Amino acid sequence: MIVVAAFVAGALAALALWRLTAQAFAVPVFARENFRKRILPTSVGVLIALVALAVDAGVALAEAAGADPDLEAVQGLRLVTLAALGFGLLGLLDDLAGEGESGGFRGHLRGLATGNLTTGAVKLFGGAAVAIVVVSLTGRPGIARLLADAALVALAANLGNLFDRAPGRTTKVALVTLVVVVVAAGAEPVLAGVALVVGAGAGLLPGDLAERLMLGDAGANVLGAVLGLAVVLVAPPATRTVVLIVVAALNLASERVSFSRVIDRTAPLRAADRWGRRP
Repeated sequence: MIVVAAFVAGALAALALWRLTAQAFAVPVFARENFRKRILPTSVGVLIALVALAVDAGVALAEAAGADPDLEAVQGLRLVTLAALGFGLLGLLDDLAGEGESGGFRGHLRGLATGNLTTGAVKLFGGAAVAIVVVSLTGRPGIARLLADAALVALAANLGNLFDRAPGRTTKVALVTLVVVVVAAGAEPVLAGVALVVGAGAGLLPGDLAERLMLGDAGANVLGAVLGLAVVLVAPPATRTVVLIVVAALNLASERVSFSRVIDRTAPLRAADRWGRRP
């Protein structure tokens, strides 16, 4: 099954890439405090986008050499690669240059109102632009549908970042979401690229849980965006609209409600969240 193979390939590739680049991420520019005030390298999640790029390049070379891969899988992979690179770059910018900025939509919009374009605001508007470009390539008709689906991708990216407040949390949510999408829509070949990216996140999960690395926005945004794109690729319009409403509601709720507090107060969520983490 191509979706399963893509997931495994992504996990193995990300794990290998992290082992090869660990020293590169050990330089001071990546050093940040985690939730325990331990100094760790951030933005390691950018490797997820690099895995997608590398695999996509390999597929392109195979096609040029005469191979005949599944066309639907290749098309989905190209969209995922574009989304991963776009959101990964914006997330990396915010990780490295956005320290100390006030967070949330309101904080970034207040900064913009005073003439200060924060890196968070760049990520916000840039993410919307990336989402519009990616969704436009799916061939969805009409500007209303284009804007709705792009909003779903962009808000899903931000939601991935909102969950990234504890080791492994965003990746765990991504894994569960991928399973739900595959069960609901079937293991469609177009989801191979999505599975590759989530698999890459899973490959970094052991290091994340052990507090040897942090995904940062460069990884969390990519996981969220690609899963939002998965819904756009396989769900009918009505379902996509419902998912958009849910994702938008969660983004708005985050302005007033701490997801971490909700998780800590709910026993099943707390147990799943702490699974695999250091005590």
